[in-house]
This record gives sequence, structure tokens and C-alpha cells, in this order.
Amino acid sequence: MTNPTRTINLGFTPERFSEGCHMCYIYNDEIERREVMARFIESGVADGEYVFYLVDSMPKAEMQAHLQQMGIHLPPAADERRFDVLQAETTYCPEHAFSPETMLDTLKSLYEQSVADGFAGCRGMGEMTWALRGIPGSERLVEYESRINIVVRTHPLTAICQYDASRFDGATIFNILSVHPMMVVRGQVVKNPYYIPPEEFLARHAVTV
Repeated sequence: MTNPTRTINLGFTPERFSEGCHMCYIYNDEIERREVMARFIESGVADGEYVFYLVDSMPKAEMQAHLQQMGIHLPPAADERRFDVLQAETTYCPEHAFSPETMLDTLKSLYEQSVADGFAGCRGMGEMTWALRGIPGSERLVEYESRINIVVRTHPLTAICQYDASRFDGATIFNILSVHPMMVVRGQVVKNPYYIPPEEFLARHAVTV
């Protein structure tokens, strides 16, 4: 299922990366965040990937209007299957609770369906503020993030997880850094020196891989 030779354009950096990148974007600049978000989406659509965005901060229509205002060329409404905006909370917590296993299966299915539909690949971007609402299971967020690094070995979707530094506490941010091999920093993608591979991280926290 994997194609290790395929490299992709992330849109906001000239460097190309192997698909299957799992990145965190810890931000405190909303203008920069929206620029990174828009370019990541635009480049995926331009490269023939299926692109999805899990939005938590605004309605779907407002999100699409915002992208158009930024000059991002999106597929016509009749071709929404190439780019879709999904509500983050209902996607992560379809039964009003968060299950890492269920969401990981969702990611696998999104990748498998994109390949079956003839897309070059699959990428997604998610706003993670839904995890601050005390939803049952959200205490397993970092475990979920760590397990994504196992999933992308066989289902190499490319993902950016967005964390608002003004809303998540320092301990959570530190743990989030520990489970993302790559970081987006000021519009550049850098290798994360704090990254701990999933087998080691989950073992430390007494979670079975």
C-alpha cells in the first residue's frame, strides 16, 4: 500500500518531503496559522491528493469562504470529494466520546478510500481545541497522537495537528511535542529533537502497542 519514493509539496516550504509526515503546529500567531493552513490545503489539491480539514473554530461555509478570500483555488462545489471540511468534534468523537482506536480506523479508511478513488495521496489538517472540552476519552489524546506514527507506516497520509499555545497547558504541549516527529515552525518544517518513537513512548506510559 505504501509508496516510499513519493515526495510531496507542503505548500509553505520549497523542500519536498516523503508522504506520511506527521507534524505538529503549535502556534500563537493566527495570521501565520491561516497562511500555513491555506497553503497546505492548496498544494495538496494541486497535487491531486484527497484533502480534508477538521475545523473547530468556525462553520464549514465560513471556512471555505475564508480560503477563497485568501486566493486559494479550491475544487468547484460539484467536486467536493477532492477537498472536504469536516467538523472536528463530531469526527473525532462521533459517539460524544473520543476513542483513539475508532479515530485511527477513520484515518486508515480515509487513506484507503483516497487510493481507491484514484487520488495521488491523502492529507489532512486538524484543529485540536475540541480536546479541551472534557469530552470522555480526550485524556487519551497523546496516546492517539503517538499511535498515528504507527498508522502512517502502512497508510502514509500526511497530517498537521494544530495546537493553540495560548489554550493548551505546558505539560500537554510538552507531551504533544514528544509524539510528533516533525514540527512546523514559522512556516518551515523541522525535525523534532524531542520526538519519542511510539513503541518507546507507549511503553513508558504502560500502554500496549
